[in-house]
Amino acid sequence: MARQAARGATTGARVGPTVEFKIHVRNGQRGRRRLRIGATPPPKPVEPGRIPRVARLLALAIHFDKLIRKGMVRDYADLARLGGVSRARISQIMDLLNLAPSIQEEILFMPRALEARDVVTERRLRGIVAEMDWSRQSALIRQ
Repeated sequence: MARQAARGATTGARVGPTVEFKIHVRNGQRGRRRLRIGATPPPKPVEPGRIPRVARLLALAIHFDKLIRKGMVRDYADLARLGGVSRARISQIMDLLNLAPSIQEEILFMPRALEARDVVTERRLRGIVAEMDWSRQSALIRQ
């Protein structure tokens, strides 16, 4: 029977009923590939522009803070070693967490930048970050 099926597959003759359906492969947990029934879903539309750099840096600072709190990384020096940057640069990035929560929210939800240069930069925020009073920070950012 197996020989007949193999012979039928090469000659194009139908040996038995055939079921056809579309499948696609998705990445699952831990790098496993998962077979899914149905056509490949269309890709999600991507908004034009790019996420502002200061928003990415703030998100990175939040992620670094979680790593330190969970004990996965001991301190800023470990982060600097892993990232291949100086401890001073890690401190500059982590200082963004000293911004008022309302300012952090505004930064994280900034619209995508269509221009080549960002309007708000991390360097411009350093003076505001140095101010520890959140109401004063809000006044400085409005200027």
